[in-house]
Amino acid sequence: DRPRFDRDDRGDRGFQRRDDRPRFDRDDRRSFDRPRFDRPRFDRGADRFDDRSFDRAPVSFEDAEAERMDADTWTKATRKSVSDGPVEIAADNGFAALGLPERVVERLARDGITTPFPIQAATIPDALAGKDVLGRGQTGSGKTLAFGLPVITRLLEAGATRRPRRPHALILTPTRELAMQISDALEPLVHVVGLRHKLVAGGLSYTTQINALNKGIDILIATPGRLNDLLERGAVEMDDIAITVLDEADHMAEMGFMAEITTTLDKIPSDGQRLLFSATLDRGIDDLVAKYLDEPVVHSTDDATASVETMEHHVLLIDPQHKKVITAEVANREGRTVVFCRTKLGADRIALQLREQGVMAAALHGGLNQGQRNRVLGAFRDGTLPVLVATDVAARGIHVDDVSVVLQVDPPADHKDYLHRSGRTARAGDRGTVVTLALPHQRRTMERQLKEAGLEISPVRATPGDAIIAATGATTPSGVAIAEDEFQRLIAGPKHHRRGPAGPRGPRQGPRGGFRPHHGGGRDDRRGRRGDRGDGLVSRWGDDERGGRRGARF
Repeated sequence: DRPRFDRDDRGDRGFQRRDDRPRFDRDDRRSFDRPRFDRPRFDRGADRFDDRSFDRAPVSFEDAEAERMDADTWTKATRKSVSDGPVEIAADNGFAALGLPERVVERLARDGITTPFPIQAATIPDALAGKDVLGRGQTGSGKTLAFGLPVITRLLEAGATRRPRRPHALILTPTRELAMQISDALEPLVHVVGLRHKLVAGGLSYTTQINALNKGIDILIATPGRLNDLLERGAVEMDDIAITVLDEADHMAEMGFMAEITTTLDKIPSDGQRLLFSATLDRGIDDLVAKYLDEPVVHSTDDATASVETMEHHVLLIDPQHKKVITAEVANREGRTVVFCRTKLGADRIALQLREQGVMAAALHGGLNQGQRNRVLGAFRDGTLPVLVATDVAARGIHVDDVSVVLQVDPPADHKDYLHRSGRTARAGDRGTVVTLALPHQRRTMERQLKEAGLEISPVRATPGDAIIAATGATTPSGVAIAEDEFQRLIAGPKHHRRGPAGPRGPRQGPRGGFRPHHGGGRDDRRGRRGDRGDGLVSRWGDDERGGRRGARF
């Protein structure tokens, strides 16, 4: 008989019994990576470059507000004046002929602006007459002054009294950077006639926006997300809005802002004037026009095709191994260059590769906080940074003059994106070059896009050093890498302190929702101090009387 071996009679072989083994709970595991919420997300919506993105690094409201306060400072997108003082208005001044106020015409002339662009000459007379206007024009065609000048003029003529939290005109735009550009362009004109304006957008300080609204403003320039946030909190009211402008409405729709747009428009009195500017009428813009515009006058100054008079277009068929070298050659030139790619990671990689080859470049995408974006764009505007590598959505906020080249390292998704990208150069009548790099398997796609964009050109084979590449203005870079500390000085921001910008704790919760800014750290400062201010304002949102007149319609 064989001896029987019971499993329980086995000696200790150095293994622990199953019930004696240490238990490893999922939550007790060591983290060998970043926390899950810090990992980059690779979904289509991860690169949305709008004012609904969240601040990532700060863990408290005070720190977040300090970061937003830093973002409130940016390099202005205004041109240098040709004269430091008043100038004489010439007899043939085109803006004077449109019926604009002398102070406005003189201020424009001081900046060398004397001849209206086609979209301005077409829309300003109807807008001054109080008509609803539908403007069809590509970016860079001069739309900002086309709606800005009538808004300023009509508010000046109306002379309506400023009231806390009740602006008289609203300009709604899709991105922070575009809102900044509009604010910069209108600022000297607004000030010269004695009006007030304020920009409200996500990523910027609540404190300064709330304070300005409490004091009363005439023109509110806003992005949809932050505006709806302020509306929900009672920081701003739409009851006195007499003129509403929707700029780049197609981009707002494409970015998913239709719900916010309609929510805002529903709060605005229906008898006001509305000016809508959009390159296309798809994605529900046609429904928006039908519902909110009253017999609009339509002005279209160009078709949805690329400019062949002021742009040179090159499509280079290249092999994958040559892409890095050719990108550096095309980007290495005098003047400003915008490089397009599909993803945030791609933008970072290409910018790094360019710096490694001696070309100063920085990435612009939704992964940067607003302060970083401001510094990158500011360096690009003042010429410190010659090359900007951007994703499609991020680039919609780039409104910089004198961009000589648009380089598409990744071909666009369709001909509309080709046109949007191309619109970064050859702005306002200037000349520019558009270069697209395509791999062999992308040839047919590019041929179709070129045809749909109205271009009669064909892709051309190219290798590094070819004459066709040199014809675009490309030169061989030095090959000496840009020092990392030199690049970091370009994009580094100020060090933040723990104390918030509006006092020891920053803006705080009010009794009726929303935040109210501190006016000091003592107990007495929490009472609103109505008697000390002498202007009937309070620091809480919504504490003053809600009744009264609706406001003159004009």
